[in-house]
Formats: sequence, C-alpha cells, structure tokens
Amino acid sequence: MLVAVSSPWASEKLAGPIADLAKRLDAVAVIAHVAQSQDEDEHESDAKHRGEETLKLLAQSLQQAGVEAEGVMLFSNDVARALLSTAKSRNCSLVVLGLTGKGVLKRLIAGDVPGNVIRQADIPILLCPANWNGFI
Repeated sequence: MLVAVSSPWASEKLAGPIADLAKRLDAVAVIAHVAQSQDEDEHESDAKHRGEETLKLLAQSLQQAGVEAEGVMLFSNDVARALLSTAKSRNCSLVVLGLTGKGVLKRLIAGDVPGNVIRQADIPILLCPANWNGFI
C-alpha cells in the first residue's frame, strides 16, 4: 500500500492506524512525500529536508511496529499524478491519504490533492480525516 504524507504532523498522526492496517493486510508500506516549496521564499533544499524528516518519522514508527516500510521522496508539480504513478510502479493495491483539514478556499488556492487523487485513481483510496483519532 502507498501511504502519502505531507508533514511530520501527518506522519505522527497516521503511524498507529497505518501500522495496524498494514499488519492486518500483511502489506508493505511505501511511504511517499511529494516535496514542494511552501512559499516563494523557501529554497528547494528546505522542502527536500522537510520531506526527508516526514518520511523518516513514519518509516521508523512503522518499522518499530513490525511493518516493512520504505520511504520514497517525489518531486513534481502534480502531486496526484506523482502519487498514483508511484503506486502503480510499486504495484500498490491501496493508497492512504491523510487529510489536512484545509477549507474549500485553501483547496481552491493550493489545489485539491485528495480530490485529484480520487478522480484519477484506478485503485482504492482511503482518506483519513485530520480530526480523526482511531484505528481502521
């Protein structure tokens, strides 16, 4: 399964539920982060460093829970396409997305990644709301 994470906060929040789901499915977790600058002044290396920390945090948590996990850093202006092509190339049968809790206006400005992933996907997509605490 491919697990898309956008921040260290998302990695921490998803660690328990993803570990539980991966164990029950006997799945390998491919953790993907698409590095993008958060604003015009941010340097590409800062975005890459933030992404590496995000991947490392979730990969270590999953590995400590006994789940085989691998982090993949992606670089693209089209986040949905990057995630789905990675899922396809890694033979993933499920994509898990943690939602950020962005409102409609922010999604219009920044882009609606979950909506784009859902519209373009040909495999199941599992969405985890930002305010959700629990297990799958």
